[in-house]
Amino acid sequence: MSVKVVWPQGSMALLTQLEADSISLNSRGELYDLYRNCSLAVLNSGNLTDNSKELLENYQNFEINVVRNERGLKIELINPPESSIVDGEIVSMLQKHLFSVLRDIVLTNVAHKELLKLSSDKLSKSQGITNWIFLILRNAGALLADTQPNIAVCWGGHSISTEEYNYAYKVGKELGLRKIDICTGCGPGIMEAPMRGSIMGHIQQSAEYCRRIGLTEPSIIAAEPPNSMVSELVILPDIEKRLEAFVRLGHVLIVFPGGPGTAEELLFILGIKLLRENRHNPVPLILTGNDKSRPYFEALDSFLKSSLGDEISRYYQIIINDPKAVAIEVSKGLETVHEHRNLVHESYCFNWSLTIPEELQKPFEVNHENMSALDLHKDQEPWKLAAALRRAFSGIVTGNVKEYGIKMVAEKGPFTLHGDKEIIDNMDKLMRDFIAQGRILLSERKYKPCYRFEHDK
Repeated sequence: MSVKVVWPQGSMALLTQLEADSISLNSRGELYDLYRNCSLAVLNSGNLTDNSKELLENYQNFEINVVRNERGLKIELINPPESSIVDGEIVSMLQKHLFSVLRDIVLTNVAHKELLKLSSDKLSKSQGITNWIFLILRNAGALLADTQPNIAVCWGGHSISTEEYNYAYKVGKELGLRKIDICTGCGPGIMEAPMRGSIMGHIQQSAEYCRRIGLTEPSIIAAEPPNSMVSELVILPDIEKRLEAFVRLGHVLIVFPGGPGTAEELLFILGIKLLRENRHNPVPLILTGNDKSRPYFEALDSFLKSSLGDEISRYYQIIINDPKAVAIEVSKGLETVHEHRNLVHESYCFNWSLTIPEELQKPFEVNHENMSALDLHKDQEPWKLAAALRRAFSGIVTGNVKEYGIKMVAEKGPFTLHGDKEIIDNMDKLMRDFIAQGRILLSERKYKPCYRFEHDK
């Protein structure tokens, strides 16, 4: 048995007895399994996988123990992955990420309990969720009050070609040359490439620091360990809060090629932009890739127009094979956001004024019944259809890579999605395009769908 010890620093070096017990191996507290699995994912940073079941099975003998002693707190890692150790010590960045896990798992639950009290009389449920996200980001040090808008959120897939990775790297480098910070979902592939490029751009400009923020959530981090470029790791409680954190924290959104998860992210922001209340709230949105990515964006653009109407294209722009043009548009977008925040006296570091309805905030419990009950019909407001489609793709992601989703599909068969013929046919075509382009899973050569489509009778 191999045991390594790390010592948390700062405020996380001290925990109450109740907090320590909740994540303790000895007491098997209510948060232990969550804490253990997220810590294991962090220790696998840089290792390529997108299958949480596979990751957990490979390290069944890994445990983590929290010990309170006279010096405060120490963490014992029992049988950690060998890749996390150099010359007998846990890699420094991984130690930092371990403290992030400790912080977010413990403080998230404390913050939630406090906000539940406020929500009952002072805040609406929606406001309570947004305030909760703010507290998590603030506790993580992700919110810098004295800094002008400067964060480009980069969305995209893990299953990409070398050419697409290199293109995203070049975009990141152009952003770095303009000293623009990067925020991604922190996994491999597209989530790594712009961070790596941004570092090089910042170095060439002799910039002192390049922020590389990774936002994840427990079931995603278990399937996609953080890439080795992440410098600031934040774990949100669930996928909906993670998505909201992206659009509240970031200032410009860039979408690179991806799969169902990227479609989910894109539909989330389009659902927000379609709301009448947000028509004057700028959230610049750029879709970009290299020449070989053109079929991907053509398929995505066609799906969005067919499902949500041709006018949806005015909410985003597509730039093919021009990293410099992307960076220039991002810079323009940051200027627009800066001017708007000054005009309405909005915070530079957190977009409070953006309206996000509960349909996009409320966690969607993925199961066969809920997937079948999704309202995939055109006779509703476009933003509501976008929200329903977002949940559909979220369910597909769950069935593909999340441990409980994989188990659910194995036991009960594929999820069934049904609705208007046009909507269902659009989804079917898009997923077929994703499969043909190899954009679904890293761990399987031949993809077996976790879903089936049916037209309403």
